[in-house]
Amino acid sequence: MAPMALKGVAAKEAPAKGAYVTFLAGSGDYWKGVVGLAKGLRAVNSAYPLVVAVLPDVPEDHRRTLVDQGCVVREIEPVYPPESQTQFAMAYYVINYSKLRIWEFVEYKRMVYLDADIQVFDNIDHLFDLEAGSFYAVKDCFCEKTWSHTPQYKIGYCQQCPDRVSWPESDLGVPPPPLYFNTGMFVHEPSLATAKALLEKLVVTDPTPFAEQDFLNMFFNDVYKPIPNVYNLVLAMLWRHPENVELGKVKAVHYCAAGSKPWRFTGEEANMDREDIKMLVKKWWDIYNDESLNFKGADAGEVTDPLGAALAEAWAGKYFPAPSAA
Repeated sequence: MAPMALKGVAAKEAPAKGAYVTFLAGSGDYWKGVVGLAKGLRAVNSAYPLVVAVLPDVPEDHRRTLVDQGCVVREIEPVYPPESQTQFAMAYYVINYSKLRIWEFVEYKRMVYLDADIQVFDNIDHLFDLEAGSFYAVKDCFCEKTWSHTPQYKIGYCQQCPDRVSWPESDLGVPPPPLYFNTGMFVHEPSLATAKALLEKLVVTDPTPFAEQDFLNMFFNDVYKPIPNVYNLVLAMLWRHPENVELGKVKAVHYCAAGSKPWRFTGEEANMDREDIKMLVKKWWDIYNDESLNFKGADAGEVTDPLGAALAEAWAGKYFPAPSAA
């Protein structure tokens, strides 16, 4: 299926039923990514609030920092895979099953999920206007070593450039793998029925290496519609498929390559000495350090920015627990 053509639009007044959402666990430094994301959305004049789904182990001071940056902090219950899965899934992915809880946020009609290591550099509010009923995300790349367990990697086949190495269907006797999306960014519609179905399906699903990413690809395979790479630029695309990247048009960058987290960046890991990587890391820090992008809230009833307008309606209190779908 060909990627959909999407046109950028100016920020507008947000309906009460839309929000960006990200996920945070533990006491580590990923909260810095969330702060950067909140400020990035404000920098591009987004009209929608940022909801942060936090696990119970996120410290109070981290939560307060996020609230101070205008985030809607919402505690969720952890979701663990069946015990048999943990020995197969890459250990650091297992906790990500808790992301399934965001389908329980039914006070929002449509949400755009963004990993905490994503930064937005252009307004993407028009994603909320996509036709309902489908799951929208960017196709992943199969070329990095994290895919070494797959036949795609061993054959050299990648859906980002299917003509470079064609899928040997006649030799293998099986068709090419279905389109596969990266779950660092996706557009979804919260639903308690879907949340319940996800958790029930998880119990009976065979273990997979990429944990919730593999699981969501299986679950939404029939309704998945690709959107262009500009909405989730996985950094490996810069050296694996440069012909597919127009850096000046990228709207959201996913700092997911080893060593690329801006708040930990040393430039010492593989590919991190590239000038385009250094430039993107600098752009992230420019936003993070820009005090003019700090959340200012409302003053005497007057809202200071579009994101604040949405928060004035969406945020009531410090944080509150999500209902359980289990």
